[in-house]
Amino acid sequence: MEEQKIGSLRFKIDFSQPLYEQILDQVRSAIAKGEIELGAKMPSVRELALELRVNPNTVMRAYQELERDGLTEKRRGQGTYVTSSAERVQLFRTELASKYMDSFMEQMASLGISLSEIQGYLSKKYPNETGGTRLW
Repeated sequence: MEEQKIGSLRFKIDFSQPLYEQILDQVRSAIAKGEIELGAKMPSVRELALELRVNPNTVMRAYQELERDGLTEKRRGQGTYVTSSAERVQLFRTELASKYMDSFMEQMASLGISLSEIQGYLSKKYPNETGGTRLW
């Protein structure tokens, strides 16, 4: 699985996994992390499909979902652009973090690990990290 750079986007496509979900997740992540500028033009559906060697309908489906998320917007005759709303991206980022935390907490609960134990593990694993500092 090699990384492909298409415009300002980077993709790692694993053909054993659903392609639509990979494209969607990787673009969502890039927008949430700020790797793609607000208001930036997205590659056309045809261009992205050609570069990734996937069916254009796969890319179209991912683009439609991004638009439903409010992360992109279509401009008639001009193409698809990343939203220019920093607030919308921050809201999506918060929603995504909450979803990941819920999943993490469910996994820890299934192992019988308490919140205080989780905090202890985090303190040991990342001893130099303080509030607001990224872990990586």
